[in-house]
Amino acid sequence: MGSVDSVGGPAWLFCPADRPERFGKAAATADVVILDLEDGVAPGDKDYARRCLQDTPLDPARTVVRLNPAGTADHLADLESLAKTPYSRVMLAKCESAQQVTSLAPREVIALIESPLGALKVDEIALAAGTVGLMWGAEDLVVGLGGQSSRRGDGTYRDVARHVRSQALLAAKAYGRFALDSVYLNIRDHDGLRAEALDAVAVGFDAKVAIHPGQVAVIRSAYAPSAEDVAWARRVLAAVPEERGVFQFEGRMVDAPVLRHAEQILHRSVQSEAAAGQSEAAAGQSEAAAGA
Repeated sequence: MGSVDSVGGPAWLFCPADRPERFGKAAATADVVILDLEDGVAPGDKDYARRCLQDTPLDPARTVVRLNPAGTADHLADLESLAKTPYSRVMLAKCESAQQVTSLAPREVIALIESPLGALKVDEIALAAGTVGLMWGAEDLVVGLGGQSSRRGDGTYRDVARHVRSQALLAAKAYGRFALDSVYLNIRDHDGLRAEALDAVAVGFDAKVAIHPGQVAVIRSAYAPSAEDVAWARRVLAAVPEERGVFQFEGRMVDAPVLRHAEQILHRSVQSEAAAGQSEAAAGQSEAAAGA
């Protein structure tokens, strides 16, 4: 449960659940679509969003539903609507306890860590039965702290946001869950997004979440290993049967962590190719539906 193989691809995309006309494009663009019943929907439109959730189904294997926080009337209404859909994987906004996760059984839960209490309870949340992944969020976190901004003037995160980002990643990987990196709000700044996505790859986030379809290709590009890296990974892994223990390869000492890194490069390569093919197929289905 929660392994990298269950991530579905590196580029996830939020889509407001009250905009059903966008569902098809989102599914054709991203690896996984998060139909949002929380912040992406105005309070007065939430009932309509729940009806759209039922009336405009997407592929359940590539769709997640973001629920409103536990303990709210909207959360209960979300669950009533969700029961009338084929979706089995949810994202719980502002998750703050293991009990909030287990109460959603038998659904698979991606816990969104975006409050001071959630950050302090991240270990128990990650360990909870039903948790398959963790995502973290900076904006609600800073609001909960009484702060004004999660980022500095140069666009980099402030220390408290980086701390929670690291804690979410560590907790996810410690308990075998996948980890999703948070959104990049400046949709015009592709260079900044790419830099942040490359950092997410480097430290071990399994995917990054987009808020606009135009961000998906940037994220995919960051997660796709270069041809040179793939070729190196194949060469070093091919040399293993001829060597034992630590060995030298192309001027570099190679041990078990280096070999695991090579395996991860090849896994990302396969995942990137599969995600691209999946999106092409979804795009074809969307065009066919539009022409019907």
